[in-house]
Amino acid sequence: MRILAFEPTREITRFDSHGATIGGVARASGTVRVSLLQLAADGLVGAHSAACAQLFLVVAGSGWARSGEEPRSLVAAGEAALWEVDEVHESGSDRGLTAVIVEADAIEPLARPRL
Repeated sequence: MRILAFEPTREITRFDSHGATIGGVARASGTVRVSLLQLAADGLVGAHSAACAQLFLVVAGSGWARSGEEPRSLVAAGEAALWEVDEVHESGSDRGLTAVIVEADAIEPLARPRL
């Protein structure tokens, strides 16, 4: 599992735009599915094997993600976990979170590893 940090890095000025920045999330290839996940307080998506590469991008709230028996890694809005095919993983939240899940044959994140 890799933990990534996403930041809008480029200002949008075309079309009389203002106060807007944008940054890439990922390039994906093959069959792609994008889902919205909401976890309530004390919510959990139990341990299971990833059927394909999976990007778990938190857009609101905070929680945790882990792979196998590794310790939980905290994730907050603007951060993501990336799991590879067949990687056993789980995620949860003490206070609730909303995440966009990208599943694809291959995912290339357009973010930096979180330090």
